[in-house]
Amino acid sequence: MATTDPLAPFQWLNVSESEGGGPLDVIFSVAFFRGLDPAEVVRRFSLGEDSGQESDFGGLDEKAGEFVEETEGGDGGGYVGIFQVGEWCVVVEPHGWMVTLHEVVTELSRGCEVLAVTRHDYAAEHSFEYAIDGTIVTGYPLRHPHERYGSDPDRLNGFMRELGMGVDKPEDDAAWDAAWDANYDTAVPRGFALAAKVTGVSFTQDMLDRPMLVGPIAQR
Repeated sequence: MATTDPLAPFQWLNVSESEGGGPLDVIFSVAFFRGLDPAEVVRRFSLGEDSGQESDFGGLDEKAGEFVEETEGGDGGGYVGIFQVGEWCVVVEPHGWMVTLHEVVTELSRGCEVLAVTRHDYAAEHSFEYAIDGTIVTGYPLRHPHERYGSDPDRLNGFMRELGMGVDKPEDDAAWDAAWDANYDTAVPRGFALAAKVTGVSFTQDMLDRPMLVGPIAQR
């Protein structure tokens, strides 16, 4: 009997740079907010300075690309696009990683719930952050699921095991090598599969076709 690969819906987020990087390229973040509407999420990112403008992904990507060119890439993409899926707002941050910085995600999550995933193929590590009301509950580098931290680092272990992640620290060099091999190429789709288990929202490529509320990320 055929089995369904739980990572298959998220492989579009894992396209290598040599193969074009996919529509979000090789540096991006996606976050899921519960407890706020899209306009309030924009206000959180802009520190109250902006409530967003309606756009599409092309408009968001253009703004982010211009920001990267102006700032030479060191400050991320500078913009987010937001749309509602059920009780969650989905936030797309092209070329950026701000939403998984500890000091930023704790601030963004005050009075609400935030789960965020970053892919960064260059200077930084792929990362996962799950925060509730100003506290990081569980976080980990995507390629090292055994290196969890937060107020309740084992909160998502059941879901992680279902996705084949090794949640226990490797005991010797051979186990370390095996864990690295098991997670290196699949870390990003596993992170998004875990996000889907927690939020019930599978971030599929067709979601980029939805209208978005686009706003700036204030420098912190």
